[in-house]
Amino acid sequence: MSDSGQDHSPTITPSDSIGRLAELIGGDPMSRIDADMKHVLDRMVELGARSLEHLSPEAARSQPRASEAIDAILSQQSRERPDDGVAAEDFSIPGVEAETTLPARIYRPAGLLSRLNPMVLYFHGGGFVTGDLDSHDASARAIARRTGAIVVSVDYRLAPEHAFAAAHDDAWAAWRWLSKQAAELAGDPKRLAVAGEDAGGNLAMHVALTARDQRVTQPVHQLLIHPIAGGDLATPSYGEMLRARPIGLPAMRWLFRHLLEDLDALKDPRIDLVARDDLAGAAPATLVLAGLDPLRSEGEHLAEVLESAGVPVTAWTYEGVTQGFFGLGLVVTKALFAQSDAADALSKAFAPSRRS
Repeated sequence: MSDSGQDHSPTITPSDSIGRLAELIGGDPMSRIDADMKHVLDRMVELGARSLEHLSPEAARSQPRASEAIDAILSQQSRERPDDGVAAEDFSIPGVEAETTLPARIYRPAGLLSRLNPMVLYFHGGGFVTGDLDSHDASARAIARRTGAIVVSVDYRLAPEHAFAAAHDDAWAAWRWLSKQAAELAGDPKRLAVAGEDAGGNLAMHVALTARDQRVTQPVHQLLIHPIAGGDLATPSYGEMLRARPIGLPAMRWLFRHLLEDLDALKDPRIDLVARDDLAGAAPATLVLAGLDPLRSEGEHLAEVLESAGVPVTAWTYEGVTQGFFGLGLVVTKALFAQSDAADALSKAFAPSRRS
């Protein structure tokens, strides 16, 4: 299920028509981008990054990333990456099947106690097709530094090599492992949270719901950063983001084509979270949404259905930034705001008065 790498004229679909109508009414969404966010995206293009829909999965994974654009910007400004005081170590955790493992990275911020520290299980973004421990290293570091929690980032299996729902199985295996090993990692088994971006946000909520259903250790909080939460490609934000970059409607369709054998599978409850009627009892959630993101509308809808189900939820939308902005705090100001808000929510969830 890989693309040839050649540019093709797009097939006109109803969602394309909605997008073009939205552009006629509201204009090009990229005209509303913040200057610092635009600086990162422009530098990525200068480094050779292309739209996902024109690439094979292999090419998409190897093209320049936002972290490289940040390095280039810092170099141009004669700046160096500051020491964040977070120590990182690569290791592996047990996979779903016997004798299989998953790559992982543990982040330990300065000032940890010898035991009973809060912990966050973090899942990187990339739409289930791209992304790894390195691509979202800055996000995991920011969460660790700002919350004082130990963060474990897991490199789950990607599509199309591993079809849906391999990533979900890996996420659940990682949670079961962490629940049992937290104390050995100097963590507090009663103060475990989940976090993730786009595909990773979907996986984080999958963990929270599965933990509730199986009556095992539940996370005290879910940090969902512009999560994939629906299967409707004709929401208002999908329509508005026909030409958004780095991720617009065509890129999201490309990701789903590589994840699913049939787009009807977008109705699977593990993907279409907003259509579920069984969200009551899930862990409290914080949603971080980007204004220039096709996933914005389903994120807003997810906040509404969680609230209707009685789940404590807070949602912030950061205007002028795109999907993938959260880890760009060295250059993008809105990312700093989002990191601060997310850390505040997690810190409150970790507070002793919130412990069960």
